[in-house]
Amino acid sequence: MMRIAPGNEAREVARAAAQWLALLESGEASEADHSRLKTWRESDSRHENAWQKIQLLRQRFSNLPTELAMATLDRPDLARRAALKRALALAALVPTAWLISRQLPLDVWRADLHTSTGEHKQTLLADGSTLQLNTASAVNVDLTSRELTLVRGEMALNVRGGAALTINAPYGRIIVSRSEVCVRLNERDCNVSVLSGSVQLQPLRGPLLQLNAGQQINLQASGAGLVTPYDTKMPGWRDGVLMAQNQPLGDFLRELSRYRPGLLRWDPALENLRITGSFRLDNTDKVLALLAASLPLEVHSRTRFWVTLMPRKNIV
Repeated sequence: MMRIAPGNEAREVARAAAQWLALLESGEASEADHSRLKTWRESDSRHENAWQKIQLLRQRFSNLPTELAMATLDRPDLARRAALKRALALAALVPTAWLISRQLPLDVWRADLHTSTGEHKQTLLADGSTLQLNTASAVNVDLTSRELTLVRGEMALNVRGGAALTINAPYGRIIVSRSEVCVRLNERDCNVSVLSGSVQLQPLRGPLLQLNAGQQINLQASGAGLVTPYDTKMPGWRDGVLMAQNQPLGDFLRELSRYRPGLLRWDPALENLRITGSFRLDNTDKVLALLAASLPLEVHSRTRFWVTLMPRKNIV
């Protein structure tokens, strides 16, 4: 069974169900596709629940009878056919978008600043601080109380002077004064990395901690993890770059998938291939092409938003 790269788990399950529905609706699903869908549904109760929900929603939103739709599509009036195709596509997308949105916290949609998948945003705050948002991220800003709240994703904050700013995250608070820090919110923890200066951390449990430049730590519901070093000179998402140093391909692809809309899957046989390099994040299709050129794998694109990596077949 293929692996689906995780981000927000519930969101990815909903997205996968929507992609399966789109494939079946396209009329291009093969017998093997139907078999894979059956395997996907049976592999996890959450998959089956999402599939049942999207099927019910599809029926609720699809008001055009199938017979009428097919008869109209067969007519020679090209303009009419094109219009109906657009209507059918919209009818299919309405429940898909609705289902996915139901999996996302309302706070994400209401956030002061946010980015979509693959988007990167830099904002100069009124106090002169610089805020950067990574892909699929959201943050609320309240300079009156000198607080920022990370709702989803990843942010970098550079406070050059003035009063300290506090970053609120589900697993603790980060107090930033004349420092630069990156904060990444994961499903079960929050990673804090200090690029320059030093910050104060107040975990949900445990004492106040100080983290200095070149150090990082994970905050969890149970408290703070171990302080570990990292290289502040290495380029990263703030420079639009994804780095890999002898990294398992599966880990690399899971990270890359955060910057790609749609579904990226790969055969488990590719999981432990090793990769080293520096890759620009502004064109992830090119990154996949580079992987195919340097590793024994093939890129199969059903659409721009449905990509599967498979081991390369030996041609005799």
